[in-house]
Amino acid sequence: MVTTTASAKSLDPKQFDRRSIPAEATETIWHAADGWPIRRIDWNTRAEGKHATRGSILFLGGRGDHYEKYLETLDRYANRNWGVTAIDWRGQAMSGRMLDDANVGDIDDFATWVADLKSFFQMWKPAHPGPHIILAHSMGGHLAIRAAIEKVIDPDALVLIAPMLSIHSRGLPLSITGAAARLMVKLGRGGHAAWKISEKPLTPLTSRARILTHDDARYEDETAWWSMRPMLKLGPGSWRWVDRAVASIRKIHRAGTFESVKIPVFIAATTADQLVSTDQTIADVKRLPNGELMLFGDEAAHEILRETDDVRDRLLQAIDIFLDRISSNI
Repeated sequence: MVTTTASAKSLDPKQFDRRSIPAEATETIWHAADGWPIRRIDWNTRAEGKHATRGSILFLGGRGDHYEKYLETLDRYANRNWGVTAIDWRGQAMSGRMLDDANVGDIDDFATWVADLKSFFQMWKPAHPGPHIILAHSMGGHLAIRAAIEKVIDPDALVLIAPMLSIHSRGLPLSITGAAARLMVKLGRGGHAAWKISEKPLTPLTSRARILTHDDARYEDETAWWSMRPMLKLGPGSWRWVDRAVASIRKIHRAGTFESVKIPVFIAATTADQLVSTDQTIADVKRLPNGELMLFGDEAAHEILRETDDVRDRLLQAIDIFLDRISSNI
């Protein structure tokens, strides 16, 4: 395991409009194997010719996310001659919903999302020049590492930001969280919200911003997008989502799983994370043959890519160094 540090330096001197789709980006719909509509966005390369790009990045958001939240970061990579694509997971944002109650995030099993990623990656990879990088946040990071463990995707590297390798369970063992969720599913409440509001059980909505980021303007970008595109908003996860999340967490932590991922993996985490278990992340990086960890403290909340400029710039610099090394070895 390598621990990365980087000095703070402004990386984006120009002002980026985080509340509009860049002119160079195109939004379309891709259909999964079962016909489910998956929303995607692609940046047209600024380079001369397809093979003049530095490589290609596929971005995967977290639970309840939508790619509008990360336009600033994705456009930055496009400006640096990376081909950039992002998708919304089925059941959230504008990739359809699983329940009649569109406010509740649900899934039958995380294997469904892994299958979607497998199919999309198999289509996306040959159509875009390498190296092929998956950049993923939170639940997206969980699904990316699981897909790599299961050998259904073969990117050249993974960049995982605050990956959901386990849930921050307020001191409760994961087994208790899993047992409670299984009971609620058995009682027929699997499709009901597992908590009321915010991103964390028992947390008031007024505290949501600080759970996610210290940057008020970037936090408000999300609510602005909800006003412009109401279908983007998603509320709490269902009890079935919790049950399936715990099952998937257990699955990726079987013996030999992380050790089987031979590709380079850069992971950024923060000890102040209130949504995912940073202790588990630190332990898992040590199991990766080519794992690299960048660890933040109280200055960073869960959405490190949407943090204040000093924090975000440190992270982006470290990712740049990592990607430069990947590119030089391809």
